Amino acid sequence: MSSLMSAQQAVKARNGQFALPIHSSEGSAGIAASFEHGAQAAGGGVHGHAPHADHIDHGVTQAPYERRFSPYEFNGGTTLAISGEDYAVVAADTRLSSGYEILSRDVTKLHALTDKCVLGSAGCKTDIDQLRSVLDIKMKVYEHNHRKSMSTPSAAQMLGNTLYNKRFFPYYSFNVLAGIDSDGKGAVYSYDAIGSFERTPFSASGSGQSFLIPLMDNVISHKNRNDDKRDLPSEEVVEIVKDAFVTAGERDIYTGDAVEIMVITKDGIKTETFKLKKD
Repeated sequence: MSSLMSAQQAVKARNGQFALPIHSSEGSAGIAASFEHGAQAAGGGVHGHAPHADHIDHGVTQAPYERRFSPYEFNGGTTLAISGEDYAVVAADTRLSSGYEILSRDVTKLHALTDKCVLGSAGCKTDIDQLRSVLDIKMKVYEHNHRKSMSTPSAAQMLGNTLYNKRFFPYYSFNVLAGIDSDGKGAVYSYDAIGSFERTPFSASGSGQSFLIPLMDNVISHKNRNDDKRDLPSEEVVEIVKDAFVTAGERDIYTGDAVEIMVITKDGIKTETFKLKKD
């Protein structure tokens, strides 16, 4: 009540010549106000002039909208990698999105660097394609120079260096790397956008990351459990991956259509596809 009285007194002190302010996202406007009785009030405002709605500037003339260009586009998707005793499993969904649009239902997010190392990437499709091209070139140069394929730990370091070299204009790509190391054991590496990485039992990235990590903490890392931890065979891990992507697809609109699963062993890479919901 006191604020209303103070507003009335402020307008009276200026003889009603100023308008009460109205703030909106399209600019500021005012409604002429007077608290005097008589013809002025009957006229709808000061000096009998009614307020007009087109006093609001719609960004065409006096205050144009600020327009910005972004070189990045988030195309969604989720990746997951899990390491085992003598294998690694890496998986990703196949949906390509932009905002609320599904651009494609069959786009792979997995890329084999060698026959024992696979890169999984979610984020901006164009940046992912460019990153893959750069890595493929470096892999070919290494093969020509050393007459052998690059090992998985070396590929992990190369990926970290490549991302770090672009740290001032990063690839909008969130990566996991899975493979078999020189000792024949499963290896998974987790990355941030500018190349910091570590070897972990599992890693997830992309739009469904927050749904997968708590589940993996429980069933893979065995955190906060009282039963004995056991070594899981690759077949059981594949079934866990399928359940995890079904779970992520229920809550994340950018994850769906199908999940592509690659099982990496010393004998090579086996691939299978599991259908997910399409809505």
